[in-house]
Amino acid sequence: MDRRDFVKNSVVGLAGLTILPSGTLFARDADKVRLGYIGVGLRGRNHIGEGLLRSDVEIVAICDIQESSLKYCREQFVKANKKLPAEYTGGLDAYKKLLDRKDIDAVIIATPWQFHKAQAIDAMRAGKYVGCEVIAGITVQDHWDILKVYQETKVPYMTLENVCYRRDVMAVLNMVRQNLFGELVHLEAGYQHDLRGIFFNDGKSFNGKGAEFGPNTMGEAQWRTQFNIDRNGDIYPTHGIGPIMNYVDINRGNRFTNLVSFASKSPGLNAYIKKVSPGNKNANIKFKNGDIVTTMLNCANGETVTLTHDTHLPRPYSIGFRVQGTEGLWMDVADAIYIEDKSKNYDQWDKADVWTEKYDHPLWKKFQSEAEGAGHGGMDWFVFNAFVQSVKQRKQTPIDIYDSLTMSVITPLSEKSIADGNTPQQFPDFTAGKWKERKNTFALDDSGF
Repeated sequence: MDRRDFVKNSVVGLAGLTILPSGTLFARDADKVRLGYIGVGLRGRNHIGEGLLRSDVEIVAICDIQESSLKYCREQFVKANKKLPAEYTGGLDAYKKLLDRKDIDAVIIATPWQFHKAQAIDAMRAGKYVGCEVIAGITVQDHWDILKVYQETKVPYMTLENVCYRRDVMAVLNMVRQNLFGELVHLEAGYQHDLRGIFFNDGKSFNGKGAEFGPNTMGEAQWRTQFNIDRNGDIYPTHGIGPIMNYVDINRGNRFTNLVSFASKSPGLNAYIKKVSPGNKNANIKFKNGDIVTTMLNCANGETVTLTHDTHLPRPYSIGFRVQGTEGLWMDVADAIYIEDKSKNYDQWDKADVWTEKYDHPLWKKFQSEAEGAGHGGMDWFVFNAFVQSVKQRKQTPIDIYDSLTMSVITPLSEKSIADGNTPQQFPDFTAGKWKERKNTFALDDSGF
């Protein structure tokens, strides 16, 4: 697939940025954002790549404890003919020295999940905007702790959830807002992605066919696999739930009230190890996380939502979106849309692109050329741009602290539900009731673009 065709398969959005109090954070030249990066593994280097392409971004410093990651990162700067950033390494607290710098406006956090909470809290206390990869915290209390520091500092925190900016996702949001589906009733999504090659490798290459994990391997096999050994829940909910939150106005006129989760048995990773490495001792590991984890949520306005986590079994990638209302529905796996009285034939599917092209989001139409070649079909440009423009203009981020915590807290809530015999869990209201008055302005204009 060439660069232009790849970009055509995604979309964009940003809007409704709330201006921060005068004098908040920094007061120098706002035409250039000075970034620090905490974690420059594969995902961190994706964000480095976005920053190196921009004239309004200066990457001041990077931090990683692995020389291999720093080496690959240096090569990016050399290839781009850009000045090498200062480096911080040597231990898990090395990032704190990066945060001490006065010439950094914002940080991108792309470290393993278990480090996000402390690094984000320290960054907010240092007055740096936080752009954090998923997820926010490990426990429910972690999420409240992050919120407490935000309330103390008022420093914006944004989960860098790129699927909110996918092309068809944004087109469907446009359709939702134009009432094509009528009143929404039920939505589905998930993270359905064969990650067996991510979880295990031979320590020599990414996405290999090895059966090893831990410190002697590469990439996410060093740490992500362990989560599937230790935990049983939806450990990666944000790709699916982020867009759904925009469709049904979560934290902006609506909220999740409770959830219940179920987990299947977990033979998938054991079967994979036996296949690629017969006799390997890792085939005997008991993986706690179910191969399929299903979470059901209720909304204050009466909608229901189903999320699926499915990463241990052979399958093509899919988020599995379903948006269904009184006038029709969209299903991305089927690549299909049906709108009553408007589809070509009664009770027959239309190809989704018939509708998504017609209702292509205005921001995608306007900024398609800027996103061409960016990661994940252009989504990465838009989520990165949204963050950078928020910092430049000293505005609130379009995915704010409340959205970020709501997306992420599904993980520990689902874990608790499963552990307690599939009991319903009350969903925290991080907005403390403000959801009733807040308005959904996501992607309603092109401010900042």
